[in-house]
Amino acid sequence: MYNILETQVFGIIVTILFFNLGIFLQKKTKNPLMNPLLIAIIGIIIFLNITKIPYESFKIGADSINFFLGPVTVVLAVPLYKQFDLFKKHLLEIVIGIGCGVFSSFFSIKLIGMVTNANISIINSLIPKSITTPMGLSLTNTINGVEAVTVVAIIFTGILGAIIAPLVFKVGKINHPVAKGIALGTSAHALGTTKALEMGEVEGAMSGLSIGISGILTVVLIPIILNLV
Repeated sequence: MYNILETQVFGIIVTILFFNLGIFLQKKTKNPLMNPLLIAIIGIIIFLNITKIPYESFKIGADSINFFLGPVTVVLAVPLYKQFDLFKKHLLEIVIGIGCGVFSSFFSIKLIGMVTNANISIINSLIPKSITTPMGLSLTNTINGVEAVTVVAIIFTGILGAIIAPLVFKVGKINHPVAKGIALGTSAHALGTTKALEMGEVEGAMSGLSIGISGILTVVLIPIILNLV
């Protein structure tokens, strides 16, 4: 039994099972709170606690899945390629939208940190919350953040963005597919992009584009800004 727990297969199978359980519950309930990733996270935590299986045993396989985060992000360029003419048509709006999203994310975290008098390492850990995990971890190491806090912040931001996006678009009367895609990709990275792809190919393409541009802007500019302020 313990030999099985110490293999990559165990972590991969457990992750796939709980993620598919999340998909099943989402389709059955049609409830946005039944996000497959959220269900998988909660389910795995409960499962490991009940069975007393060490997290390290699960992590062996989970790390194999984590390895594919980078390649999967690159694959999101395919929808963008198909919608490249639309990208050129709305280039200025796209650049301004992504730029505003990056800076509003940064300054909101700094403001919240100042109001709550949070430790600087925690503030720095939350700054990469809206970019993909590989980029976020790279940035948090550069600005002396805490990796574990950054990972939690990135996951929470992505799940929350995917859940509330339809409501925000409805209340704000945001109907343009480019605007939806830019908003989701810039604020909720890859998880937001999965929701954008559900909305349409244009939304997915613009969201995938936003992940790359917002990630690059954040990783390059934030350390410079932190050194100046």
